[in-house]
Amino acid sequence: MGERDEHDVTSDKARKLFEALDLDKNGTLTREEVITALRTKGPQLAASGDVPFWGVGDADASSALFDAADQNGDAVLTLEEFATVVDRRFGWH
Repeated sequence: MGERDEHDVTSDKARKLFEALDLDKNGTLTREEVITALRTKGPQLAASGDVPFWGVGDADASSALFDAADQNGDAVLTLEEFATVVDRRFGWH
């Protein structure tokens, strides 16, 4: 890869958050992973500045975030789908 291309527009913060939420480390996020990871890791991520405190919501908020990011409706989020939404929502990019 080396050179940045048009697909490499994700912020480092979005990439770090994605990796923290990817509980099974398979490179995609499921709705359950997003809900579970934000519930269990959210406060720690917020305390370390990896996500705004207001970005750590309940299961409904996490589910809504998932729905907003799942642009192709395949029930899994790629880094690109996830980053597009969180970078915009959290003002990272």
